[in-house]
Amino acid sequence: MSAELSAGLAAALSPVLGPGTAVQGLRRLSGGASQETWAFDAVSAAGHRALILRRAPPGAAERGSGNAGLAAEAELIGLAGAAGAPVPEVLRVLQPADGLGSGFVMQRLPGETLGRRIAAAQRPQLARQCGEALARIHAVPVDALPPLRTSQPRAEVEHLRQWHARHGAARPVFQLALRWLADHAPADGPLALVHGDFRNGNLMVDLAAPGGAPGGTLVGVLDWELACLGDPCADLGWICVNAWRYGQWQRTVGGFGTLDDLLEGYTAAGGRADRERIHWWQVLGTLRWGVICESMGEAWRSGAEPVIEKAAIGRRASEAEIDLLELLLPRPETA
Repeated sequence: MSAELSAGLAAALSPVLGPGTAVQGLRRLSGGASQETWAFDAVSAAGHRALILRRAPPGAAERGSGNAGLAAEAELIGLAGAAGAPVPEVLRVLQPADGLGSGFVMQRLPGETLGRRIAAAQRPQLARQCGEALARIHAVPVDALPPLRTSQPRAEVEHLRQWHARHGAARPVFQLALRWLADHAPADGPLALVHGDFRNGNLMVDLAAPGGAPGGTLVGVLDWELACLGDPCADLGWICVNAWRYGQWQRTVGGFGTLDDLLEGYTAAGGRADRERIHWWQVLGTLRWGVICESMGEAWRSGAEPVIEKAAIGRRASEAEIDLLELLLPRPETA
């Protein structure tokens, strides 16, 4: 299959990189439960390019989940890049005539994506850069976007309520969170492009810093699969969810920065932030992660997906319960 895929990629990239383009070192990367990710090198008369293929598994229909779709992802990456956000360059969107399925080829960026390594040190500069990137993403003109699903606060609460109910699990903390979210839901606001999964783990970061001091530079925003039209504060709240801090719970933003750092960059790049609204989306994001864990555990218990990884992630629903209690019923600070 690799040889066939290499030949297909070489043919698909020849109009972009020139005739005689060759593909070398094709290898599938781990991760990416819903899409395939392949790394390879393209060699042509124009030079050497380190590239990534992101595509739907061969023979699999696009998931009916309201996700943007791969062609839309590629378009969104281009629009975000034009707005000044750090993203990989998209070289080609696959066409039916290529015979490779649905997907696109993009630049392979240097850096680190493993969340635990990124969260190993305090990185205020990185948190500010994340704020700047989000402000630029949220400023992309809505009328330039491909068709996307719409997300608004009360609709998201109802979606989570129904999703949780389908599992038949008794989780009083989830019920408490659903009631609080419904009681405190902010009014629907103007719609903007929302990345949908902007968090530590979906960011490419260069960890090198002059003099060896803790630092990091955001070089790419990845995984646009969950992009939608919605409340910009949803992205700001999601990166603050404790699950994405990789054990560094005291550093609110991705385990590497503070909310002040994030908002300093966001407002400097033209964004407008509402802390109460961000907190509401942080609570919703924490519950969302808990319901995702719950759904994976249910998939394992039912036998639909008898993979031990599903069971392991399913157990993490209890972590989300603790995080929700910390957000909704914070313990008083001791003297």
